[in-house]
Amino acid sequence: MAKITSLGHVGIFVTDLERSITFYRDLLGLKVSDRSERNAFMTAQDRVAEHHEFVLFTGRPEGAVSTVQQVSFHAASLQDVRDFYKSFVDNGVTINRVVSHGNAIGCYFQDPDGNNIEVYYGTGIDWPQPFGVPVDLVNDTDEEILTAHLTKQFTPV
Repeated sequence: MAKITSLGHVGIFVTDLERSITFYRDLLGLKVSDRSERNAFMTAQDRVAEHHEFVLFTGRPEGAVSTVQQVSFHAASLQDVRDFYKSFVDNGVTINRVVSHGNAIGCYFQDPDGNNIEVYYGTGIDWPQPFGVPVDLVNDTDEEILTAHLTKQFTPV
């Protein structure tokens, strides 16, 4: 039987292509690998290694409700998640929640179209899901964050 090896890319509709390119480029560090008048192909990699992982398409009506449950981006370290969080706060991005899932530390926020986006660091811990406990990326130590799944009360996710 044929086997899927990984997720290739995700595409979402946006109301303002330039605004969304700026958001994902300037706050998340994605690069535009190709674009047209109606879409932008974006990647966190070199475009030869992975031409695009994320695509923005025009055509979402202003005020349309998002049907995206979430789009998640992997960060290389817990410090990167902390840095993203600070950047989001500094830029007025709406933060939905910051949690330890045991197996990952995630910061959930809204993009300019109200889509639920996450940046997360995989902890390498095998922990049953769904699971989530709040963590404080500003005041908690790395150790407190990485052990929060052992010490804090479960919050349904």
